[in-house]
Amino acid sequence: MTQLTELAAEWQEARRLHPLYSALAREFVIDLPACSDLESGVEAPPQESIEQARQWFQDVDQRIQVHQLRQFLQTTSLTSDSALRSLLLHHLRKSQRTASDRDKIDFLLVQYFSHCAPSRLDDADVDFEYVAQVLEPVVGPANGNRDEWLKALDQLMGEAKACKDLNGILTSKILEKGRALKASAEDKYFEPAAMVAFARFSFLMRRLFFRLMHQDLNAILDGLRTLEAQGLTTLDCRRAQFSAEEPVSRLRMICQSWKVMFHAEYSSGQPLRMLVDLRAVIERALEKFAKDAKPTASVKSAPRAQAAAAGAEFMVAPPANEFDVSASEPDWNDSTKS
Repeated sequence: MTQLTELAAEWQEARRLHPLYSALAREFVIDLPACSDLESGVEAPPQESIEQARQWFQDVDQRIQVHQLRQFLQTTSLTSDSALRSLLLHHLRKSQRTASDRDKIDFLLVQYFSHCAPSRLDDADVDFEYVAQVLEPVVGPANGNRDEWLKALDQLMGEAKACKDLNGILTSKILEKGRALKASAEDKYFEPAAMVAFARFSFLMRRLFFRLMHQDLNAILDGLRTLEAQGLTTLDCRRAQFSAEEPVSRLRMICQSWKVMFHAEYSSGQPLRMLVDLRAVIERALEKFAKDAKPTASVKSAPRAQAAAAGAEFMVAPPANEFDVSASEPDWNDSTKS
């Protein structure tokens, strides 16, 4: 390929990426420098304009954080296979790549795989060979056997699958171990086999996370409905960083909003810990009510006395109706397609 052809291809790629970067900057109110030829859509600019575009993308990449890229691409309508491929190739072609570039590539590989793979793909079918086949157009062929150090990812995945809830994921620190292994890889991460192995691990971890999150949120909502049926209207949720008399109706609304928030950012630390702690609060309340339960007639006649017997931590009153939770829940099996 001649230099002129290479420059033309680079410019066309820049034109494809510019609307995506501009929309991302607007989303997070990032003040970007002007790049007039890109903005005006010049077909065949002089070499000086191409060099300016290179500098523009370099400046923008330094300002955009990986969590912003993740949130934007999982919520925007601009995402497509071709857009993700362009973003991936843009970062992979850099002569010098930072830790931020590595994390962006890791996320983009998972997004690209999610878009290309069938929505009902079984976990058992997400083996190394299949992921390598899907990602080959962007990372190249992942030939040969995987290095021994990459097999640690399979061990971590096995530990994750043994977790029964999100608390198990948090306490085992599997996500942290995976990040540490990725960071320790340094330049070896950018070898095709390594990128495929980490993309597979991240994809399966994200899918597992959403299943467990859905399970925890359903357990919380079911518990709140049970407690409300006993006449409870507030809970002492200080353990989960809420108030000592948190309205049950507000807790239900928070759980619904968490489904959206965690869908965009599944590795959020503090909110995730709050979700786990809130489930523990609900389970403790259910245990107390079960332990101190009296015959149904006495429960209906003296709900406040039951609350006092439970340690006066819960306030009861006629069930509140200001927020109605739909009985149908979304199917989270497709969450990895977002």
